[in-house]
Amino acid sequence: MSMMAADQNISHILQELCHPPCNANQMCCKNEDNNNINNAGIAEEPWIPTSMVTQIQEQECTHDHRSERSFKSQGKDDDTKDPQGDPCNSPVSPKNSNNKNQTDQATRKPNISTKSSVFEKWAAMEDKANQRPLAKRQLSDISKAITFRAVKKTLVKEEDQTREKVQNSATQHDRRNDQIILNQHGSRRKLQKELISGTKDFYRVDTHTFSAGQELKSKKIFSVPTIARTITKGTCTDLERLRAIWIWLCHNIEYDLDGYLGLTEKVCSPERVIETGRGVCCGYSSLCLQLCKEVGIECREVGGHGKGIGYKLGQSYQNTKANHMWNAVLLEDHWYLLDACWGAGKVDMDKKAFIKRYNDFYFLTDPEDFINSHWPDEEEWQLLDNPIKLEEFEKNVLKTSEFYKLGLTLIHPKQFLLITEDGEASISMRFSQPVDFTYEISQQHSGEQKELSTSMGLLTVTQNSMKLQLMPPASGTFDIMLFARPGHTSGKYSWVCSFQLECYEPKTSQNLPENPYLYWGMTQNAEDLGLKPCIYGSEAILIKSGSSELVLHTSRPLMMLCEISHKDLDDTLAMRCLATQIEADRLTCSILCPYIGYYRLSVFVSDYESDRNSFQNVGNFLLHCTANPINLNQLLPPDLSYFCGPGIRTDDAGLTKFSHTAAIVSTQQGKCNITFQNQRDLDLQAILKHSKEQSGHPLSQHVFFTYNGSKVTLSVALPKPGVYKLSLYGKTTSNQEFNLLCDFILKNSSESSCPPFPYTYMAWRKGCMLFEPCSGLLEPLCWVQFRICVPGARRVSVLGEHRVDLQINKSHIWEGEVFTGNVEQIKLAASQDETSDQMDILMSFDVLRPQNEIK
Repeated sequence: MSMMAADQNISHILQELCHPPCNANQMCCKNEDNNNINNAGIAEEPWIPTSMVTQIQEQECTHDHRSERSFKSQGKDDDTKDPQGDPCNSPVSPKNSNNKNQTDQATRKPNISTKSSVFEKWAAMEDKANQRPLAKRQLSDISKAITFRAVKKTLVKEEDQTREKVQNSATQHDRRNDQIILNQHGSRRKLQKELISGTKDFYRVDTHTFSAGQELKSKKIFSVPTIARTITKGTCTDLERLRAIWIWLCHNIEYDLDGYLGLTEKVCSPERVIETGRGVCCGYSSLCLQLCKEVGIECREVGGHGKGIGYKLGQSYQNTKANHMWNAVLLEDHWYLLDACWGAGKVDMDKKAFIKRYNDFYFLTDPEDFINSHWPDEEEWQLLDNPIKLEEFEKNVLKTSEFYKLGLTLIHPKQFLLITEDGEASISMRFSQPVDFTYEISQQHSGEQKELSTSMGLLTVTQNSMKLQLMPPASGTFDIMLFARPGHTSGKYSWVCSFQLECYEPKTSQNLPENPYLYWGMTQNAEDLGLKPCIYGSEAILIKSGSSELVLHTSRPLMMLCEISHKDLDDTLAMRCLATQIEADRLTCSILCPYIGYYRLSVFVSDYESDRNSFQNVGNFLLHCTANPINLNQLLPPDLSYFCGPGIRTDDAGLTKFSHTAAIVSTQQGKCNITFQNQRDLDLQAILKHSKEQSGHPLSQHVFFTYNGSKVTLSVALPKPGVYKLSLYGKTTSNQEFNLLCDFILKNSSESSCPPFPYTYMAWRKGCMLFEPCSGLLEPLCWVQFRICVPGARRVSVLGEHRVDLQINKSHIWEGEVFTGNVEQIKLAASQDETSDQMDILMSFDVLRPQNEIK
């Protein structure tokens, strides 16, 4: 179509819009093209908004000189155009109009409508169009051509404008233009873990980049375009191309520490960075920018403040120049952040050396995490919905990349500065996977950082949380560094975050005990080791009476060891403060506190059937004895076994239904009877011990067994007050050795002395029962009633000054009265044969000397 014809078509459309609407008869003028006439007689031509008409006019009238000369050379009359250039006055002849329409339009007077009348006409046409049925509209050839041309030119113009905006943004670093591009897309920016689900995603790209980088270095190729083409060969997406650039930067460029320290000139230009293989932060960012441009990835350099070399907690960046540079890249219509300088390694300022240590965290880091250590000068480059201020950035807790890699979430505090309340402060975190923690506490002293004891902190770690309770021993400022590693591993701890603690008034309390195992309360792997959840945490367990019990329930049989410490407690005394009772479903530790103050109780367990040397720490508990400490003479006996009281060992031996189920048995009369069932008919033996040597009768005579079927009574008569160990042994008939079954701790508070039991011999066997006399000491010159049961005996006699035969009653009990006289000892004997004079000695009784013979 010629330019003249196009102008005529445009003028025709404008004339239609500018003339007032004709009546229905006028609109129903006969037209041979019935397809363009609807039922109302209105031609179905698309109306064009003013903006499009004006745009078409501008595009058609602003042609080049060649088109203008061509237009004039066609011999068209200039007076057909309005002198003012108004297209409404230009006669337009539609290509398909008949002669009658041409005549009507030629004789019609131009009627230039006002702007308001034009809008009214459009509105009327819209109303009528809305009232008619939704029939398929057809554009005339001219209208189609005009519309297509107008839309096409509009789109081209919009694309040119958008391209120009992007170019201006790249040149001027205008974040607002970039934000406009971002906001055109309603899609959500992907998280780092969504873009990178694992190292396997980039295995092919990384492997190629490594080998290509080595080859380029060996050939001394320093050309940015060549490097970009080589390392991105075989990549399919912008993400893969960016990954190749990232890997090459992190593994081929080292940080220019000498340049940073001012010892040499800083290397920043891409060419020099490649040639020397080193650069400061701007060297990394500028080279990243150039490489991205070479492969068609939109990239920006971002300047701002980074909490890197030389950073100190609380450091102010107000009115200071930017100290760091990094990059932002456009992927899938969204901007992402990366820092190849920090991804390449770290600086050890003590050794003045750069340590190459690849860190994948700073590749497309989530903005919410990146802002913790990178604050851009231009707020828009935070890429956050709610950007933070510089003051908030300065106060934020410094978290390292390991903090995020371990999946840690800081609960308290939200800022790096901690201020004690009542002399205490706390740090708490949560996590989804098990994590091990440790920490360091230091304080400035005479210009040097002095590391302090961890006894001022209580660290508690569970399966999904951590709490560090801090109680500074003095006022001042303290630095706290937390370290962590994946749980249940033996690798090195990594620094994860730092805090500063300000204590104005310390808590007046005694020093906490050292904890070499760091954690307080149950360890996070305690359940895996067979323990059920318990009520004990990092809070101190109050002990007001000098003694207490710690009970831990188990999901399977376990062995237990315990360890206690106090600042005044030595190892020998510490062993006499604990007694452990091991049962199939629970572990009990009895505790005695000889001093006021804080104690640490550490518990170790292993599977009952496993190697006894494989004990693991499952809990460390803080005990606080506030009153009534135990006298040193009342501590537990030394050399107690693991198996105090009835438990899993006695169960295995078939001893059940103990009358005393606890490990410690207290008596105020100096006597006690421990009964139980002997289901397997074991041979039993008991040994009584005291920490001090005893005068008089041996302690073995203060223990006496009585058998009544499967029921066994173990009687004990203690000679003096104090604490005793009663060890119970057993063996089967076929086994030649007695095995320890359990230890009882007997605490006697009676001041009176109990006499010993009669001395028994081998003939005193199971089934024999002594009813009277129970004491092994008899008064001289007196009558004593004897009552005894000896199964199978045909004759039972008491041998003293004279032999006295006992008589058996209806209950099969041998009984009789015996005069002690002046003999020193009386013996009880039995015979299985009535006619035989040979008898077996069952037991013996000592006869006291008369008072007049005692000097």
